[in-house]
Amino acid sequence: MTADSAGLHSLPPSQMTASDFIAQTKAAIATITDSALENADLTNCDREPIHIPNAIQPHGVLLALSQPDWLITQVSQNTEIYLGRTPDTLLGQPLSTLLTDAQIRQLHSTLQEDFESVNPLRLELTVEGHQQLFSAIVHKTNQTIILELETEETSAAVSFFDFYSLVKRPVSRLQRTQTLAELCQIAVEEVKHITNFDRVMVYRFDNDGAGSVIAETHEAGMTPFLGLYYPATDIPEQAKYLYLLNPLRLIPDARYTPVPLVSEGETSKDRALDMSLATLRSVSPLHTEYLNNMGVQASASISLICEHKLWGMIVCHHNSPRKLSYEVRTICEFLGQVVSLELASRQDSEDADYQIRLKTLQTDFVTALTTSDSLLQGLTNHAQSLIELTGATGVAYCEQSNITLLGQTPTQTEVSELVEWLSKQFDQSVIYQTATLSQTYPPAADFESGIKGLLALAISKTQKIYILWFRPEVVQTISWAGNPNKPFEADENGQQRISPRQSFELWKETVRQHSLPWKPCETEAAIELRSAIIGLVLKKADELAQVNSELERSNVELDAFAYVASHDLKEPLRGIHNYSSFLIEDYGEILGEDGSSKLQTLMRLTQRMEDLINSLLHYSRLGRAELLLEPVDLNDLIKGVIDVLKISKAEPVSFEVPQSLPATMGDRTQIIELFTNLLSNAIKYNNKDEKRVEIGFVDPGDTTIPIPKGITQTVFYVKDNGIGIRAKHLDSVFRIFKRLHAPGRYGGGTGAGLTIVKKIIERHGGHIWVDSAYGKGSTFYFTLEN
Repeated sequence: MTADSAGLHSLPPSQMTASDFIAQTKAAIATITDSALENADLTNCDREPIHIPNAIQPHGVLLALSQPDWLITQVSQNTEIYLGRTPDTLLGQPLSTLLTDAQIRQLHSTLQEDFESVNPLRLELTVEGHQQLFSAIVHKTNQTIILELETEETSAAVSFFDFYSLVKRPVSRLQRTQTLAELCQIAVEEVKHITNFDRVMVYRFDNDGAGSVIAETHEAGMTPFLGLYYPATDIPEQAKYLYLLNPLRLIPDARYTPVPLVSEGETSKDRALDMSLATLRSVSPLHTEYLNNMGVQASASISLICEHKLWGMIVCHHNSPRKLSYEVRTICEFLGQVVSLELASRQDSEDADYQIRLKTLQTDFVTALTTSDSLLQGLTNHAQSLIELTGATGVAYCEQSNITLLGQTPTQTEVSELVEWLSKQFDQSVIYQTATLSQTYPPAADFESGIKGLLALAISKTQKIYILWFRPEVVQTISWAGNPNKPFEADENGQQRISPRQSFELWKETVRQHSLPWKPCETEAAIELRSAIIGLVLKKADELAQVNSELERSNVELDAFAYVASHDLKEPLRGIHNYSSFLIEDYGEILGEDGSSKLQTLMRLTQRMEDLINSLLHYSRLGRAELLLEPVDLNDLIKGVIDVLKISKAEPVSFEVPQSLPATMGDRTQIIELFTNLLSNAIKYNNKDEKRVEIGFVDPGDTTIPIPKGITQTVFYVKDNGIGIRAKHLDSVFRIFKRLHAPGRYGGGTGAGLTIVKKIIERHGGHIWVDSAYGKGSTFYFTLEN
């Protein structure tokens, strides 16, 4: 960002004064910082009310004015030093006591505009018979107008060309930087060159609020602070808020004596004035004590704001008192804004190569997923790419209760319990991340795998599909500027107070239970993977819907064809059967015994053909008929089926129902046919003298029987002690018209019975399978979903 691009050349250089340039510079700064502050809330700050100190620093004077009469309601106690008037002679008086009508109109006009873009004003006041030039800053807080005045030496004024030259060089250097480290180092060098402070540092905040010095320049012989960490308590939350409000904060002399505010007849203790935007606002005593402990007499801080948050600060220290002119302050504030604008791009460039690698991994990974039969297969077939996608060391894919672990991860049980906890952590977000898992999920402290970092992605909360990436503990040694644990001490009233550190000697700490933090590009890669997966799932769903539509149409056509074909085939078969019967009756003697036998064989074949067609017709009707679902008492139903079979079957059979069967929902007629076919087969394919058939049910968790994976419904069974089925035929017994014996053996039949049974069960949303021992008997297991 150059001076031109900031809109600073609305006036030609020959006509622009330093004041004009400052005003336009402030306007450029204000347009960016205001959006970061609009949602800030001081009520969220820590306990110390540093925005209402009721005092100012002594290098200026402050007046509080009422609206709309502009009466002086509060003043700083040092007015006599700067204005030649004691506070009591000013309180309750109109501002015209000090300023001319033209100057008051100028203040009026200033308040109608954005004060950041028009302050400071140059006001010339008569003080004890002499003309004194002041830099004036005016703004409103609630219903009070605050006017701050600082003396200004005419000889110290900075011309436009001096001002512009001071800005142009650092901006050009900052723009040429390639990395975050280079940007910050150039910033401290240029600020030091402009301000002549003994030490200038860039102080960066981490996610926990602690800070570290990432760039520094200082006078020879001074102890370097580069690389040192400072605890979050060094800069409390309310102070960070005020650093957002005031991009530049100056303390010319840290050993100053605060100047209290006074009002008519009393101090201002009970009339707290919000001084959040006041440049003269007195500093917290803890902060001045902190600076004194460091041996610092003057300081300045320039806020660095990135993505509407306080990213860090440019901090300036000086070993003796030092005041900056308003022009120099504005240059520093402007440079701070330039650095702020460059922060995001420099941070992105830091990880540019890594981000490109992640993007390549993601592209290859998504391409591989498109050729996989399932999400699980696609993820596990490219396990290493999935792990590296977020820079993790292990990953877990969780779908319902099924968990697949890849790489370095906690155990199955630990992940299962973690997922149960994690499912409650997702609110509006689909991602959860932490580098200190044991702090939010204490059981993680005992993970033998040493996992301390978690990046979790919710693919589908409803279907309970999650991907969890893990990182192990990384033991770190952090160099603090003194012991970060601030001591407490009792004040004169016996109250405990935080005492700033007395020593800033190197103090090292070993930090455990932390993993490497997750980078923004890694979390973005995870979120983009979710989007890709959802896109693929939707695409597969569309394809499946199209296939199902085609399959449904084909099934309808197939059922229609089977019905028509069966009906049309039966008529010629009846003709063949009838004419064969006529030939035997009319020409039996002529044909002889051999001819009659052949005609009888022809009649049997036509009858078998008609039986097959009837079975096919019945099978096709099963696919078209609508299910009439109702509650079915299986105990009553089985009793009826057994009674009918006892009448139709001459041989003795022992039927056993060990326990009362549970009720179910289904089409009663089709379920009767289901049990009739199974019980009939159990009797038919049995060559034992004592035939036994058992009807019962088992729990799906029963491990003594072969239950396929995924079955969660009640499992019914029909068990016999018949001839059994060879293992090689188990997969083919449900094929239509498939018979394992000669047509004449075991009472004949079409071979459609088990096919019809399977069709009925599938229409009820169930499954059927068989377990058999050849020569000992078979057990048919099945479920009824409805």
